[in-house]
Amino acid sequence: MTANTQSVGTNGALLGCIADDFTGATDLANMLVRGGMRTVQTIGVPASNETLQADALVVALKSRTIAAADAVAQSLAALDWLRAQGCRQFFFKYCSTFDSTDAGNLGPVTDALLDALSAEFAGRASFTIACPAFPENGRTIFRGHLFVGDTLLNESGMENHPLTPMRDANLVRVLQRQTGSKVGLVRYDALAQGAPRVRAAFDALRADGVRIAIADAVSDADLHTLGAACTDLALLTGGSGIALGLPANFRRAGLLGEQADAAQLPRVDGLSAVLAGSASKATNAQVAAWCATRPAFRIDPLAVARGEPVAEQALAFAQTSLERAEPVLIYATASPEQVKAVQSELGVDQAGQLVEATLASIARGLRERGVRKFVVAGGETSGAVVQALDVRTLRIGAQIDPGVPATATTDAEPLALALKSGNFGSVDFFEKALRHLEGDAR
Repeated sequence: MTANTQSVGTNGALLGCIADDFTGATDLANMLVRGGMRTVQTIGVPASNETLQADALVVALKSRTIAAADAVAQSLAALDWLRAQGCRQFFFKYCSTFDSTDAGNLGPVTDALLDALSAEFAGRASFTIACPAFPENGRTIFRGHLFVGDTLLNESGMENHPLTPMRDANLVRVLQRQTGSKVGLVRYDALAQGAPRVRAAFDALRADGVRIAIADAVSDADLHTLGAACTDLALLTGGSGIALGLPANFRRAGLLGEQADAAQLPRVDGLSAVLAGSASKATNAQVAAWCATRPAFRIDPLAVARGEPVAEQALAFAQTSLERAEPVLIYATASPEQVKAVQSELGVDQAGQLVEATLASIARGLRERGVRKFVVAGGETSGAVVQALDVRTLRIGAQIDPGVPATATTDAEPLALALKSGNFGSVDFFEKALRHLEGDAR
């Protein structure tokens, strides 16, 4: 990639973010844009000589389910690039359901980032928080336990996740199993008393040898309080919710002005398609809602494994709708029972790789047929699709549903994309997102 400078905002980079999947990156970028920060998201780590001008930069990695050592290496490479952009604070973003097995990446990546920042930022990098709370989407933390709506995480359906089954709602325990650093808890009692009390809690935990603390949060007000308390931390970790309070910190410091056009995107013409790979409850419901009124094509991983031309069949199916300028849905979404049956025959890794590779091939074929607007459901699916479409950078637009913004590539002939985490979005999300990408935000 050649050296390139894109003018997005008048200020240099303030906040540098590293996200462990692509939909999580757009989720975070959405929150920052809502706070008035002009935000650019990169797909992977840009070349060392590439400079992007924005208030916030979000590097989207595909590191959630890879080996911890590889996730650490990719995250440190992203950190190096963000530091070269002059960022003043850093944020490691992961899923609001804390997706990670006991051999997972959250602890190792957090430790590595703190270690890398310790020389430059000294005491500011001796402690950080972990807060995946996102109350707007029903993710809250109380006494260190993560709830999805009124249900504990390990009873929410996430215990059946095909790659990162979450079977313990106590995040202190979950994170402690991944790190040699001492893990503590910032209790709701401190949040209720305001930012100064939270900073005092940080100091007490640090004095007790805690390096990473799970932070309770049950409302957006708590996240604003927590954000204000984190002004002096070099690194924050968590879900996108905690970003609610960060733009105000930069504004109070006189580093960020008001940006009325932070969410402005170019108009994109062309055909539309929906690609769904997530097996979450939310995406299953969204697929069912679409199929109740429109035709759709389902990808069978076992047929792919048998060598059948499934991608070609899907594109042939899509052609009929595209010729009528109608959107098309192609999906691999399935029930937990169906997913387990496929995994038992093919293996977890091979099943996932076959689906991702098939959807990536279909995405390329759809673009060749004139599709310029893509709605994509699922973090792994989104990663496969944007890589297949050779997307490098995204401008972040207005919110479609909580955690899901409209985006557009920065190419001369842009693509419009809505990249949705599997668990996010209303039942009618696909129709809503397509209207939004068409320029109709009703």
